[in-house]
Amino acid sequence: MIGQPSKVKILIVEDEIVLAQDISYRLTAINYEVIGIAPTVSSAIQLLAENRNIDIILIDIILKGNRDGIELARIINNQYNIPFIFLTSHADNHLVERAKSVRPYAYILKPFNDRQVSVAIELALMNFSNKTPEKELLERREFDVADNQVLQIKDSLFLKKDHHFERVLLKEILFLQADSNYCTVHTTSDRFVYSTVLKKIEAELPLNQFLRTHRSYVVNIHLVNGFEGNMLFIGEKKIPVSKTYRSDVFKLFHTI
Repeated sequence: MIGQPSKVKILIVEDEIVLAQDISYRLTAINYEVIGIAPTVSSAIQLLAENRNIDIILIDIILKGNRDGIELARIINNQYNIPFIFLTSHADNHLVERAKSVRPYAYILKPFNDRQVSVAIELALMNFSNKTPEKELLERREFDVADNQVLQIKDSLFLKKDHHFERVLLKEILFLQADSNYCTVHTTSDRFVYSTVLKKIEAELPLNQFLRTHRSYVVNIHLVNGFEGNMLFIGEKKIPVSKTYRSDVFKLFHTI
């Protein structure tokens, strides 16, 4: 449906079918959408060709066939712009160095639990958004990732909702509203509430599309359908324009 936030779409590349299905169940349970399961590099490439809207890929390093997960990762780096997570239990030094060379965005060590899967996805999206691949590939550690991540990737914001991310197109974000230390992102169909200041989320938005109108409001200038006095109209909502921002705001709208 147009205007609805979409589930983050994930491809699993794993040749142990029981493990792949277990990961799929875990991801589905936390409201991610599994596009498919590929046991080989060739089948993964076919699924990538058939599904251009994949958001993230989970790849086992060791796969059946004459190409492994590291070679698939190299193909993804060269031909696709998609973050990937390595899934592995192997600690061979040569393998680790090869894996680091393709710049994974996160990893999951076997055996794993639901928390590790969920946070690895969050970490991979965050690293991909910040263009910082994961460096410590096989160091078992507790992830320490903030609960209030707001990530801009391509034409969307990835926003947290009930412990998972949803992809929201930038063009479907109406406005952001601050209330003390909380910020609400209003979209055409939903609201996302964050316990963070407006300035932090504003920093993730493209300047040519979003504009501060008030200390408590940032609006999508492409969705303003009118103004009167010191108010902008976005759908049925009236957004105030304060004296501080009035000159910049109305100068812009006079040129539309």
